[in-house]
Amino acid sequence: MLSVSNLSVSFDDNHVLDGFNLDLQSGDIFALLGDSGSGKSSALRFIAGLESASNGRVALDGNNLSLDGNHSVKPELREIGMVFQDYALFPHMTVFQNISFGIDYLSKKEKIERVQTLLELISLQGIEKKYPHQLSGGEQQRVSLARSLATSPKLLLLDEPFSSLDKSHRDQLVQEVRVILKNAGVTSILVTHDENEAEAFADRVGVIHKKKLLIK
Repeated sequence: MLSVSNLSVSFDDNHVLDGFNLDLQSGDIFALLGDSGSGKSSALRFIAGLESASNGRVALDGNNLSLDGNHSVKPELREIGMVFQDYALFPHMTVFQNISFGIDYLSKKEKIERVQTLLELISLQGIEKKYPHQLSGGEQQRVSLARSLATSPKLLLLDEPFSSLDKSHRDQLVQEVRVILKNAGVTSILVTHDENEAEAFADRVGVIHKKKLLIK
């Protein structure tokens, strides 16, 4: 479903990744571990089309997205969703407006149905009219997840989405988000530096070691 091959990333004379390879099947939940500066976020951003690379290829469902490190398909056309550490919700928009932000091509009725379905999926029914500041950190992160799933992405990338939460809420949310993604059947990659979080969240875990990816 996803194939990343021979990915190499350098910043000036600093070689971060060299020969990074990853293959995922549909519905896989994968966690990418690594120390700060190891290149894990760079790998994620290359897959998303937000960064170029010295070399590398990304294919999704057999279609080349990037070849030889260059952007061949724009990020917004890749059918890839992203969830960030800071939630990235629009503070002046309601939950409904945040979740439906990327699906304006749907009719009003279809948008309402899609948002309701996603709120049921994240177990936050009835909060459509609330604003982000009225939600807890965990609720905001689940709304961010719902917004990323609204466009029905083939692949979801999560860049340390739990790191700003305290441990008691983080452990619970890790399990909740895993269940949500499994129920939705969305292929996902989590970037984290927390080994326990990676093991609890993912079906498989990979570690960046000496610029390459090792699958545990």
